[in-house]
Parts: sequence; structure tokens; C-alpha cells
Amino acid sequence: MTDARFATLAIRGSYDHAESANHRGSLSEPAYLTTAQHFESTEAMFAAAGDERDDWVYARRGNPTVRYLESTVAALEGYQVDAGVSATTTGTGMAAITLATSAFLSRSVGAHPNFVSSSACYGSTTMVFNNRYGDERGVDVRWVDDPLSIEDWARRIDDDTRFLYAESPSNPTVQLVDIPALGALAREAGVPLIIDSTLATPALVRPLGLGADVVVHSLTKAAGASGRSMGGVVVARHDLRLRAQPEELTADFAGYLRSGPLRDMGSVLSPFNAWTILADIRELRGRVDAMSAGALRVARHLEASDKVAEVFYPGLETHRSHGIAKRDMWLVDSDADGGPAENRFGFLLCFRPKGGVEAAYGILDHFDLIWRANNLGQVKSTATIPATTTHKQVGDAKPGKAPVPPDMIRVSIGLEHLDDLVEDLDQALEKS
Repeated sequence: MTDARFATLAIRGSYDHAESANHRGSLSEPAYLTTAQHFESTEAMFAAAGDERDDWVYARRGNPTVRYLESTVAALEGYQVDAGVSATTTGTGMAAITLATSAFLSRSVGAHPNFVSSSACYGSTTMVFNNRYGDERGVDVRWVDDPLSIEDWARRIDDDTRFLYAESPSNPTVQLVDIPALGALAREAGVPLIIDSTLATPALVRPLGLGADVVVHSLTKAAGASGRSMGGVVVARHDLRLRAQPEELTADFAGYLRSGPLRDMGSVLSPFNAWTILADIRELRGRVDAMSAGALRVARHLEASDKVAEVFYPGLETHRSHGIAKRDMWLVDSDADGGPAENRFGFLLCFRPKGGVEAAYGILDHFDLIWRANNLGQVKSTATIPATTTHKQVGDAKPGKAPVPPDMIRVSIGLEHLDDLVEDLDQALEKS
């Protein structure tokens, strides 16, 4: 399947005609809703348990349905990337972030680990870094307040730095980082660059092709857009060239996580959730295309409104990350027919109404079509106020807290008719 295009990989993944023949011709990947496997003999069971043959043994160590999803996501993130790529799934997006980052913090390769992270992070990510790593384990977390300043990143790196971390675009202010520049900085330091690319999805950005080493996603978001299942994934290039890390970790990082830390800690993805996300991810390209086109129209409409003070969307020229977005965010294969490639800037936007917090609360209460909910990337448009929901737990005094205005409304654009969404926004703005 290496010659297939992105949409074909999303539809087919590793489940081909031969694989279908092993499952009585089923066109869809079977859902193995079972916790364990029966073996034809004791010898076969011992061989599988000892990793002498490729089998799944027990659901915490792997499952065929989960593997189908992992191979599909690896193919999508590795599309047009000149490197071996593999993936391992987790029960949630936060589990993926924790699994990917904690693996590099072992004190066996240095007693005083630190890492450098953009401060423009999801609230729970900031909590893990500050509380679980910093307070509880004594890891030195070095925050970069201006993620576009490569000099700020470089100043914080030393011989004990284990990795660089950023969301691009970030939740909720949709800030991007310069992945090629950060990748070059990470390679020079001999550490991995880890990118949370949930808001871009591989339909718009594939960070491994821009210089990142590891990518994490919350599959609960756009990949699983029906909103039925939670999940996460870690995708990594093979043969990471990192200082002070064992070969078993660098040769196939995602495989190392699956066979060791994930197996031991148990934050695995359920087969049923893998099965539902597989169904959702088939239409990822077309869905993200439509949602992104809709978000740009909505962002421009809000920017023109006399009731809106500020709009955050990388597709707008007023956004600080617009130049990077124009360079790096492209609808995959949009130039396949010989025409020009098309920019797409994602499905998430934020805005601040005139009138402050009281107006923001009023707008949220007056939505009739848009759902008041804290998830994003779904086919149903949702809205929330991050400062009092997704980022409230961080606290104003905590290090690493990027500015999240208390009157900022986050809107995730779904697949409803755009005229209906615009009308709903307008009537809520008028009533606030």
C-alpha cells in the first residue's frame, strides 16, 4: 500500500484482500471484543507469551482490532515521509502524551532530567507536566512563553534536556510552532521533538515530515469525529538518533512503548473503541477539508462583526501564526490532479466578544444549534469558555500557563450547514 494515496490508506489501512480472506471475506475489520486468545497448543502459547511469534495473547498486550487502527494511523502520519513509522494506541489522548513523554525521563540515563515545552498547551497537559513531573518527580519543566522564538527554546536546552514538546496548533488559541526550526534544534541537541498534532490531523500536517520525531494525538477529537469513543495514539519515526538513550527505545519507539511501558501501565485502548474510531477515520480527509473550509468562513464572518473584539484563527492574516500556517498547513493530496495545493487551517477557532465575560456567558447560553460542550473536532459544532472549563484547573499562578482570556469562546466547527451556524452565531451575539 505504499503507493496508495492518503484517502485510500485511510479507507484500507493494512486490511487488504488477503487479510479479508482470513475473516470469511468481511469487508470491514472485525471487532475482536475479547480479552484473551486461545492457543492450539502449550508450545504456541509459550511462544506467543515470549514474543517468539507475532500474536496478541492478552488484550493488555495487544488486540487485532487495535492493531488495524495502529497500522492505519501510522500509514497516515507516515504518508510521504521518508522514514519507517509505527504507532501505538492508548485509552485517551492524555495517556498518549504521558506515555510518550515519561519514557524519556528515566533517571537511569541521568539523575536530573529536564525538558522544554511551549506554554501554549492544553490544560491537562500543563497539569501533568507541572504536577506529576515537576512537583511529584522533581523533573525540571522549562516553559517557553513565546513558542515562535527559537532563541527562547535554545536558551533552555542543556546536557540534561530530554525532549522538546509543543502543540501545533495549540488548544485553545490555535498557535503554531515552527516545526522545521524546532526539529533542527532538537537534532543538534540530540533530543526528540514531540508534537501534539491533534488539531491539525495528518490530513493537514504530518509533523514527522517536517522534522518532528514523535507525534501524539487525541483520537477522541477529529479522528473519532462521531464522538462515541475516547482514544489516543503515539506515532514515531524509526531509528531515532538520540543521545543517552538505549537502542531498544530508539530503534522503534512506538513498538517499545507497546511492548513495555504501555503493557506494564495498562492504559490501553479498548477493541470496541478502536473499531469505532476505525470507522470514523476512513473519511478523515474529506471531513477535515469541509470543517476547515467552514471554520475559515465563520472566522471571517466573526472578524467582520461589530460585536466581536478579537478572533483567533490561523487562517486569518491577523493571527500571529498565519505565516507558518500558510507554509505548513495543506490539504493532503489537494494538488494530486495537477492543480495548486490548497491551504486548510483546521476546524477550531476562538473569539472574544465586545462586552467581556458577561457577554461571553450570554452568547454561550443563547446558542440554539451549537452545542455547549467541552469536546472538539466532532461532526457536531461545539463551544465552550476554556478559562472556566478546559483550562480552569491550571490556575493563574501556575508556571507554564499561557494566557487564556476569561471572555474567550472556543468554537469547534462541525458539518452542519454553514448558513445555519452563522445564523446561530449572529442571533447569540445579538442577544448577549
